Amino acid sequence: MTESRSSRRQALLWHIEAWLYDFARFLARLFPIDTVSDFGGRLARRMGPLTSYHRVAETNLRIVFPKASELEIKRLLGEQWEEVGRSLAEFQILDRIVAEPERVEIEGIERLIALRDGHPAVLISGHFSNFEIMALAIMRAGVECQVTYRATNNPYINERIVAGRRAYGVKLFAPKGAQGTRGLFRTLARGECISIMIDQKFNTGVAAPFFGVMAHTAPGASTFALKFGIPMVPMSVQRTHKVRFKVIVHEPIRLADTGDREADIVTAVHRINAFMEERVLARPSEWFWVHKRWPNEIYKHAA
Repeated sequence: MTESRSSRRQALLWHIEAWLYDFARFLARLFPIDTVSDFGGRLARRMGPLTSYHRVAETNLRIVFPKASELEIKRLLGEQWEEVGRSLAEFQILDRIVAEPERVEIEGIERLIALRDGHPAVLISGHFSNFEIMALAIMRAGVECQVTYRATNNPYINERIVAGRRAYGVKLFAPKGAQGTRGLFRTLARGECISIMIDQKFNTGVAAPFFGVMAHTAPGASTFALKFGIPMVPMSVQRTHKVRFKVIVHEPIRLADTGDREADIVTAVHRINAFMEERVLARPSEWFWVHKRWPNEIYKHAA
């Protein structure tokens, strides 16, 4: 009885969250694109510091910038909250943003075009600025690609997210366990690409330094690249002004297969982390600082 009541309560909460999501989407679509983004940025600057995520972001910034002054940390906190707010607000109108191609510049698109027609690769990136825009670049280049993502806990909101992304051509794949891994292997075997975000904590992943502190990184991207003998192609996105972006397709990372698969994966993770460090330092206000990238103990001590 108690379990049934708890399930009904959870379902009700999920429905309420979905209704709020729909209401926010309805409001966002009443206004011009830049107005929606500006509002999201201003709102997050005000409300973000009131949440528990603010302390997480501050801890992360102090790890990466240990010599930064209090004023500098405060400035970066405000800027990253504005970026978070803009990106969340823009998610509700991505189809409208996509419909205005002049808003997105793609640097290195020829590296994506080279992956068409049976030339698979593992596209890797992190949560930079409005990272959803990178999927647009992949679609624009005509690359067949499965974009991996983590499904949200709320199934009703997850349905809306998937539908919203499919509306502008993004194929999503939420890998879970061995079956999900086999699905990604089949995608690569067909000569298609897969896209993986590699900048968040993966508890059972490879331990390697990230800004001088040990962090766990998912080995999947490296494993797939080594298994198929294909490159990893890093991508990033920058906000150039308001709702205008530059997507950069970086030089491919080609991994050496020495025959020692475990050692090769560790080497690959170090290279991935080095790429991530370079991107974060280049545009620090545009990374997703509110995620606990390092071990939980670090955040407990900072609380």
